[in-house]
Amino acid sequence: MESLLFLAHRIPFPPNKGDKVRSFHILRHLAARFRVHLGALMDDPADAVHVPRLADFAASSCVVPMRPRLQRLRSMPGLLTGEPLSLRYFRQARLLRWIRGLQRREPLRRVLVFSSSMAAYVMGPEWQGARRVADLVDVDSEKFSAYGASSTGAIAWIHAREGRRLLEFERKVAATFDHTLFVSEPEAALFRRLAPESVARVSCMENGVDTNYFDPQAIAQSDWPARPGEVVFTGAMDYAPNEDAVVWFCESIWPLVRAQRPDTSLAIVGARPRLRVRALAELPGVIVTGTVADVRPWLAQARVSVAPLRIARGVQNKILEALAMGLPVVGTPAAFEGIRVTKDTPHVIESEPAAFAAAVLERINGNAVLPNMDARAFVLREYDWTRKLSLLDELFA
Repeated sequence: MESLLFLAHRIPFPPNKGDKVRSFHILRHLAARFRVHLGALMDDPADAVHVPRLADFAASSCVVPMRPRLQRLRSMPGLLTGEPLSLRYFRQARLLRWIRGLQRREPLRRVLVFSSSMAAYVMGPEWQGARRVADLVDVDSEKFSAYGASSTGAIAWIHAREGRRLLEFERKVAATFDHTLFVSEPEAALFRRLAPESVARVSCMENGVDTNYFDPQAIAQSDWPARPGEVVFTGAMDYAPNEDAVVWFCESIWPLVRAQRPDTSLAIVGARPRLRVRALAELPGVIVTGTVADVRPWLAQARVSVAPLRIARGVQNKILEALAMGLPVVGTPAAFEGIRVTKDTPHVIESEPAAFAAAVLERINGNAVLPNMDARAFVLREYDWTRKLSLLDELFA
């Protein structure tokens, strides 16, 4: 097997949050075709126990722990140098030494980087002979611009600046690398407009779903939670867009639902909830779980999944996973932007609180007209991982 260098900004195992789901399936796909050398960063100490599992997929690996608070401080000088703060945040000398040592020992003619920040490690002239592919997933610069537009004061200025500086670097990556990937066609189309010089080298590679895992038949009832929620939201709760989503839902939509169904409950299922999210557990009918061993029992017992995201980029795995479990989804336009739903897909897209609440109530009460094709069939047909990842085989052929 020929060698391939794979760099990820977060350890791609276990696949328990959005970016790690995608990076894990990419790693597993590449490991069947190449001798993969994996370099990754680790921002959660709890992931350390999973590092040995990487040997199942990588011939060698270097996983560098990070301390997020320290890295945020180290990124601040970027305000003076003009660099994107994201690049300084993910810069680790130990990982760079490992890459250079690996490069001296064997030829690395194929490189895949996961996120723009990891591209900085392989931008030098010594990499010009390698086939380099960047999976930027989302247009991160637009996310920071959205943060800036929704913030105030110095934070708004920092986010807006990061959006501008990061876009400059994303364009440089796309112009330097052989190909650049995004998670949805809307994201790819947006980047083509922002970086017209690289239009010919930009493609969409959508996410898939592990339908063997997210299968309602694969869960024993003994694993079901004692206090399920008829309404469920899933996602990493230390992620700002998820936090904003559940706070907005609980403040603007949940009271309307409870007014009609005072007995119903909402489960917010996700790791590392911050103070604002933990406080939501004081509201009537709201359950905040924190980290759970398995999200599937919460989906299996719910009547409806909600995705009330106001800031969103790319494909929301939470929607695909709920649909794979046979669960209808009510979400905002932003949440569904990267998903190719059809009129048969059991979903509702609403942006106004009253209409959103009405759609949730309709599904709780069982009055919704179910489509001829159920949610799981849609995912099985449209979001199979093997088909999605075949593009990598073409790019590295």
